[in-house]
Amino acid sequence: METTENKVREPLFHIAKRAYIPWYKAWCIRLIAILAAFIICGILSFIVIGASPLDFYSALLKGSLGSQRKIWKFLKDAAVLLCISLAVTPAFRMKFWNIGAEGQTLMGALATAACMFYLGGKLPDALLLVVMFVSAIVVGSIWGTIPAIFKAIWNTNETLFTLMMNYVATCIVSYFLIIWTPNGSSSLGVLPDGHLPIIGNEYLLIILITVFIAIAMYIYLYYSKHGYEISVVGESYKTACYIGIDVKKVIIRTMILSGALCGLAGFLIVSGLDHSVTTETVGGRGFTAIMVSWLAKFNPAVMALTSLFIVFLSQGSAQVSQNFDVSPAFPDMITGIILFFIIGCEFFIQYKINFRSRKNGGKK
Repeated sequence: METTENKVREPLFHIAKRAYIPWYKAWCIRLIAILAAFIICGILSFIVIGASPLDFYSALLKGSLGSQRKIWKFLKDAAVLLCISLAVTPAFRMKFWNIGAEGQTLMGALATAACMFYLGGKLPDALLLVVMFVSAIVVGSIWGTIPAIFKAIWNTNETLFTLMMNYVATCIVSYFLIIWTPNGSSSLGVLPDGHLPIIGNEYLLIILITVFIAIAMYIYLYYSKHGYEISVVGESYKTACYIGIDVKKVIIRTMILSGALCGLAGFLIVSGLDHSVTTETVGGRGFTAIMVSWLAKFNPAVMALTSLFIVFLSQGSAQVSQNFDVSPAFPDMITGIILFFIIGCEFFIQYKINFRSRKNGGKK
């Protein structure tokens, strides 16, 4: 006679965490997810806006790669996004959830514009650029250090703290714009002095600087003592204390670095691109950088690819909207679907699905 235990059937499947997955299998899963996302988006384009999938894919490509000018703009936008993503990465590896990159970059941009406004024409351009560079890094560092000190000493919530400081930074920029524009327009206009030199192309220098920062950040995180300490603090606060790491010092030092890189990004945006400052100078890149860093698993080398892909989707979606004269809501939906597939595929990288064996009829 069968016991009750023997009659209990196994579930159809169960989920188990993978102990290890080879890197090439992980990337195959990601590529399959991206391919599936594009296929679904092509089908939706035919159903919703009546565009053939080939026309849809062509518009996506033309948005970023349709001309030499678009290619340079594509690389420039990816470089700026990558620079800010690199800035937040050391803090994230330490599990300090710094979502204040938007404000830190904006404060760096404000410091750069202030130097251009007050010192433009009074200093040689070379010296002015040095002053702008130093000012942006110092102000960005200070803006990043404030929440770090509160976290290290009083264990405040860094997420809320840095988020609120974004709004404070926006208000400070608005205040200075009112001072600098007596006519009340709050539009500063293009400042004539303190522009980055053009080397071959107006965007090339910014791209080269970002590539250098990415290489330096990779070496810093994976081959330096500071990078090791960041990893240990991120893995276990107690372990870090046990082996003699000064956790408070690491938190403050890392946020100084993050703030400085955000300030540098603000310097590049103002001196190399906009030559002015507004409350929308950063344009949400500080928040997009969080996604770039997370998708790349905080690896600077992978982050370069992630930045290129995110900008490709953004510019390609804008081209789709323009070519087919559709509401911006449709391109946003397309971008959301693709990102959903990319984020969702991480589940299959981290976990595996084991189906019930048929050998024993599903019985235990």
